Amino acid sequence: MKWFGRKSAGRDGARPVLSRSGTVPLIGEWPRSYEAQVREAYIGNAVAQRAVRLVAEGVGGAPLAVADDGLRALVTATSGGQALLETVASHLLLHGNAYVQLLGDGAGGVAELFALRPERVTVEPDAGGWPVAYRYRVGERVTRLASEDAGGRSAVVHVRAFNPVDDHYGLGCLGAAAGAVAIHNAAAKWNKALLDNAARPSGALVYDPGDGATLSGDQFERLRAEMDGAFAGAANAGRPMLLEGGLRWQAMSMTPADMDFVGLKAAAAREIALAFGVPPMLLGLPGDNTYANYREANRALWRLAILPLADKILGALRQGLSPWFADAALSVDLDRVPALAEDRERLWVQVSGAEFLTPSEKRAILGLD
Repeated sequence: MKWFGRKSAGRDGARPVLSRSGTVPLIGEWPRSYEAQVREAYIGNAVAQRAVRLVAEGVGGAPLAVADDGLRALVTATSGGQALLETVASHLLLHGNAYVQLLGDGAGGVAELFALRPERVTVEPDAGGWPVAYRYRVGERVTRLASEDAGGRSAVVHVRAFNPVDDHYGLGCLGAAAGAVAIHNAAAKWNKALLDNAARPSGALVYDPGDGATLSGDQFERLRAEMDGAFAGAANAGRPMLLEGGLRWQAMSMTPADMDFVGLKAAAAREIALAFGVPPMLLGLPGDNTYANYREANRALWRLAILPLADKILGALRQGLSPWFADAALSVDLDRVPALAEDRERLWVQVSGAEFLTPSEKRAILGLD
């Protein structure tokens, strides 16, 4: 019995190294452009989409502490049919930049806040490197939006995540999650192909004519080409073979690659959740025991992801709208966040038991003044 490719007489030269780079994309090759990454991650990956939605919807639904009713109406209104805060939070997570255009009411006031798509915006700096305008491109049409109006008030509020290698554009989470998304999607396609092809495990192709002969060079090349074209890659995973004389298929146990796909997919899913700052337990990922319970994981999501992002967005909007609402406060009302009720209750108990504090000091600690 001779294994396929082990020995072969009459071949010209050594056996070449098999390469399938032309038919099967390598896992290490993932999209680099923003639109392609959005399609692979947010549109085509359930874990990434759910992670972004958890954070963005948390920001959009957070209770606000706003003293001015006009400011509250601007911030909580929809922007092009979408909730403003949720849209801005999604742009920040995915792209790393969010642009909010301040639309005037014709009488010197602000009528609406509109969130621009960040991949369409280009920053136009002056000679010193400071942004003076933003170019918004839709197809062949380009609109120039000045950063400030004639009165020196902001016309576009640019919110960006920290980027250590760029002065004008922020850094989103898609790039960090792209590798894990590619692995997770590749594993899903591989498992889908196995199911489509009866979930057969790999095996060995044995050449055994019975007379001790071996494959000729032409036979070997033809067989290798047929193998690469018809049975290589995720689309052909587990596909049954039709063999001719002298060849037989010997089924083997599940290969290490097949067995590792389940664990590899779970690890990639946890890495995707990590990139967006979401505890894996909240996404229903198996084998994650970092947090004692769901309540603790939800509190960590608010403390470590939702509240910092909400503070960044609300702080930028408050600064941009300060010419119209000079003394108005704009922040998340922590007393009304259900996930932080236990923390607030613990603080109240501690402050109430402090006999050395006066009632005024206790109210100041609790933020009631």
